[in-house]
Amino acid sequence: MLSSASAILQAQTVTQSDKDRAAGLVRQMTLQEKISLLGGSVDGFHTASVPRLGIPAVRMCDGPQGVRNNTKSTLYPCGIAAAASWDRRAVNGMGQGIGMDARARGVGIMLGPGVNIYRLALNGRNFEYYGEDPFLGGETAVSYITGMQSKGVISTIKHFALNNSEYDRNTLSSNADERTINEIYFPIFRAAVEKAHVGALMTSYNPVNGIHAAENPWLIKENLRKWGFDGIVMSDWGSTYTSLGCVNSGLDLEMPKPYVMNYDMLKPLLDNGVISEDQIDEKVRHILQTLSAFGLLDKNPKDSTISEDNLSSNEFALNLALEAPVLLKNDGVLPLKAGKKNKIVVMGPDSDMVPCGGGSGEVTPVDGRGITVVQGMKALGKMYPVKFLSKGDADSYDTPENVKAIESASSVIIAAGFDKSDEGEGRDRSYSLPKGQDEMICFAAAHNKNVVVLIFSGGEVDMSKWSEKVAAIMMVWYPGQAGGTAIASLLAGEVNPSGKLPITIWGTLEKNPSAVSYKPTQAAGDKAKYKKYPYAEYKEGIFMGYRGVEHFGMQPLYPFGFGLSYTSFAFSDLSIMPSGDGYDVTFVVKNVGKMDGKEVAEVYVAPINPKVLRPAKELKGYEKVFLAKGKESKMTIHLPRTAFAYYNTPSHDWQVDGGEYQILVGASSQDVRLKGTVNL
Repeated sequence: MLSSASAILQAQTVTQSDKDRAAGLVRQMTLQEKISLLGGSVDGFHTASVPRLGIPAVRMCDGPQGVRNNTKSTLYPCGIAAAASWDRRAVNGMGQGIGMDARARGVGIMLGPGVNIYRLALNGRNFEYYGEDPFLGGETAVSYITGMQSKGVISTIKHFALNNSEYDRNTLSSNADERTINEIYFPIFRAAVEKAHVGALMTSYNPVNGIHAAENPWLIKENLRKWGFDGIVMSDWGSTYTSLGCVNSGLDLEMPKPYVMNYDMLKPLLDNGVISEDQIDEKVRHILQTLSAFGLLDKNPKDSTISEDNLSSNEFALNLALEAPVLLKNDGVLPLKAGKKNKIVVMGPDSDMVPCGGGSGEVTPVDGRGITVVQGMKALGKMYPVKFLSKGDADSYDTPENVKAIESASSVIIAAGFDKSDEGEGRDRSYSLPKGQDEMICFAAAHNKNVVVLIFSGGEVDMSKWSEKVAAIMMVWYPGQAGGTAIASLLAGEVNPSGKLPITIWGTLEKNPSAVSYKPTQAAGDKAKYKKYPYAEYKEGIFMGYRGVEHFGMQPLYPFGFGLSYTSFAFSDLSIMPSGDGYDVTFVVKNVGKMDGKEVAEVYVAPINPKVLRPAKELKGYEKVFLAKGKESKMTIHLPRTAFAYYNTPSHDWQVDGGEYQILVGASSQDVRLKGTVNL
């Protein structure tokens, strides 16, 4: 159970007083001092200081699932695991925990969360992000940000925008139409601004429709600032190219240092009237008013009362690790049967390590805090005798001793998937498991009918060679430092699995509507132009992920929102009533199985005979509820009028058309239990 500290907390916001203070400081600064604040300093992970005016350098750190950069810290479940929990309170706890970990180390700005949309399994940074749905991603981001910022730490949402591939990320342009960008790729960022008052935003490496994000005024001035964002816009590290482009785009802070936003390069532009000092002043005000709002102009962010090995942070990490794994298949082998005679074999490359994706999302746990699957299973005690096969490839398992161990086991747990060497920042990954793992799983399945496969990854993998041969499959993502403990508890049935997919698992890459346009396209003519102007055209448009199921007629292997449990839930008594700015959707969920557990109730809006082409259904509400066996809960989910809106490109705004809409309530995007209708 979480402590009372897990209550969803609200964050600081920039007030008029902060704006006035920032403006007053700017009036006292020389031009050189002002320009000095526009770039990082010291080690590339600090803002610049102006000692004369008492403006301190503020430390930044990666990353989205824990504090890194020359420290060990709590390693939380990765971003896609957080989304898979569908649990706002657990994610808010993660944000609080990272905020406390940052304060313990004197960090004032955390460079997370990462929220780019999951288009295709190959993206090396999918593990950092919140899946394919903008509503689920937005709710997850808001929970995380409010938790972190409640601790006085600035959260930095990233990467703005359309950074959906790591392949050639500095030059590959993400090309999408205005409606697609607004309906799919902007909403998480907009929720972070409007609902969580996020303090900072980081632009992406890639160009968007041909213009690099850090120098793209359409992104920053014509959209982000018009949503009401009054915080800091910073560049990703080394993603700037021209002084004029950065000044005119609305970028405030160039990281890790002032390559192009420095005095020597900006002074001639000012002298020639190409840019104005007012533009410089505005950027400095954005930086200072945000630091003021979080108290970072007045105090050292380091809180010596918080331990670097913080018990509350460890608790938050374990809680989320219990909520996030998704049980995809279970032929009755789970939960594991206890008993000294029921021997369990644990094997696989991820079984004796704490896997994590690589790059700026990688975190090293505090000594002794990282629990492997083997350690977690052995900690269950004598009623779960565990034998660990330490060899790492299929061929080395094929020994008489190992065959005997596998054949005599009541069940075989295989920890398969990726780690930081396979999946991470700066590279895309393969769709197939690393070499030898498919063969290893098939080898075990040939000698034991009760094989349980745990998949450590940031998304879908190819399961075609063995999915029908094994008894159970669980997506465990990268579950963080407490992953081994959490997985053991779930396998043993001490805790009932309750995660749901934040992505669609298609079964093949080719089924995914995004696959056809994921790889770069040649802009024109010859290879030289291709190298200079590659782009990825988002041809699937708004029909990305589960939105493309009905539109393209592709049936997934496991649908968005899917996840099995050790118990069963029934839905009943649907009522839809006008309320405030929309409708209250009320229904009853009952645990009709034999075990306590949690269920995620998902609410989708489905327009009937829409005036414009729209997805068959879209997630617009959800809630996770714990129910003891035999118990029920009456749940109400509010759908505001905006839940029925689509983006109207001619008017460049959101629009709600009158007409009939179905309200769908169920356990996944393809498992609808209740239907109702409203007329707008």
